[in-house]
This record gives sequence, structure tokens and C-alpha cells, in this order.
Amino acid sequence: MPGAPTTRVVDGSGGTATMLKAALPAVPGVNRLPGVRRTGDTLPEITVSRPPVAVDRGHVDRYAAVCGFPTKDVAPLPYLHLLAFPLHMALMTDPAFPFPAIGTVHLENTIIQHRPVAIGESVEVAVTARDLRASTKGRAFDVVASATVDGGVVWESTSTYLRVGKGDPEHGDPGTAFAPVEPTAPEWRLPADLGRRYAAVSGDRNPIHLYPLTAKAFGFPRHIAHGMWSLARCVAALENRLPDAVRVDVGFKKPLFLPGRVRLGVRETEAGWDFSLTSASSGAPHLLGRTGG
Repeated sequence: MPGAPTTRVVDGSGGTATMLKAALPAVPGVNRLPGVRRTGDTLPEITVSRPPVAVDRGHVDRYAAVCGFPTKDVAPLPYLHLLAFPLHMALMTDPAFPFPAIGTVHLENTIIQHRPVAIGESVEVAVTARDLRASTKGRAFDVVASATVDGGVVWESTSTYLRVGKGDPEHGDPGTAFAPVEPTAPEWRLPADLGRRYAAVSGDRNPIHLYPLTAKAFGFPRHIAHGMWSLARCVAALENRLPDAVRVDVGFKKPLFLPGRVRLGVRETEAGWDFSLTSASSGAPHLLGRTGG
């Protein structure tokens, strides 16, 4: 039986210690030790929050530079994910959480911005896990984040994760069914250090994003770009065409190995925009998305 709902407040700093806690349950042998081993088949009823934090000009500008946003007096639409990410990690490294954080696949992300958040505004963020469900590839679940200013919700996100394992053929595959869009922009060349640059500003230092050697330890031939960087870079390309109140849905598809070459495709729809990020050489999709009101 799940325990009573609880709320934890963390400082939101994350850091090396949190990433180590995330990695240990994925290390063979170590993952069987008491206090490290993950078991269970229910999500804990835990809400993780952080004290109010002011949206900092310097941090926003560094994020904007890595992701391709212009300098403005409001935070880029995906920026508040950086304030929520340490809470994702705190939740997924809680001893009651049934799955290791490292090795869990980020499948989809939905962001709903109710209004832009200005530089200097004080934001409260909280996250919780919901809707553990079967799929043909294992089990999926959502981590839901909410950001408020003066008690009013200004921004929300839902990150859908997959823990690969024994699947159930009676359940559908997780992941968005959006179709790729024909490339409409010149090729983007992504440098080998992109994962390290994004990690420095986002705090997401998952080893699969940093170096070829650290990625190989987790089964990748070389390191890959962060999915949330890919989302941000696509949104940055659309930024001047989006309303203040907007919803963005993306599905993360094939890994984007670094260094890499990609192309963006954008198509206007009645509701907003469809977009995709595909390999410049093979056309394979890395990210599929759409925007709407």
C-alpha cells in the first residue's frame, strides 16, 4: 500500500551528490545493496518543492546563449524546466521511488506557459509523479511540474519517462505520433562539447551527455545531446511566432549523437506550428513537436 502523501522541500541545488545517487542504482552489483536497490511497483505520493527563487538575469542569459534565444526581459519558454529539474532528481532519487533515475528514458515533454515570467520575478516550483502505466516496452510514468508566482500558476510541464523492461502487448507504445516535417532551415552543426555546455547551465550532468567514454559506460557509442536542449533550440527558432500563452508538445525519438548535424522543419497549422528536428544525413527524426493555444 502506498504511504500517506508527503511534501519535501529541497534547496534546488542538485549537484554531484544527487547525480551520484541517481547513478548508483544503475551500477551492477551496487544496485543490490540495501538503501540503493530499487523495488516496488507504485509511485510514491511525494511532492517535492523548493523555496521561492528569483529568475536571475545572468543565468537566463547563459541559458539563452546555449539554446539560441534572444536576450529579453522575460525568461525563454522552456527556461523554468531548469528550476524544476533538481526537483525531478530529488523525487527520482528518493528511496521510495521504484526506478533508478539513470537509465530511465525521457520520452515526451509538454510545456504550458500561461504567461511569460519576467526577469527578477520570484517563482515557486513543485513536482510530483503520476500515472504509472504499462506499455509494450516497459512501464511509463509522468513527472508533473507547476510554477507559481504570488500563488497563481504561470507555467506547467509534464515529462513522460519510460523504464524499459518487460512490456505488455495489450498496451500501446508510449510516445507521440506526430509526423516529421520536411526540413525548412539550413543545417545546424552541433559541437562535441554541446552536452557539457548545456550541463553547465542546466545542472543535468547525466554521463550519457558529457563524453564518449562516460556515454559508453551506459551503452551508447558516444555522448548524446540533451532532449531538453533540442526542445529549447527548436522553440528558440519559433520564438518570435509564438503567443505569450502557449502549449508545446514534443516527443523525443532517436538519440542525437555529438558532434552532429541536424535540420529543422517547420509547418504552420490552424492551431500553431508543427516542427521536427531530423538528421541532416539520414533524415531520421530526433524530435517531433507541435505548438497550440
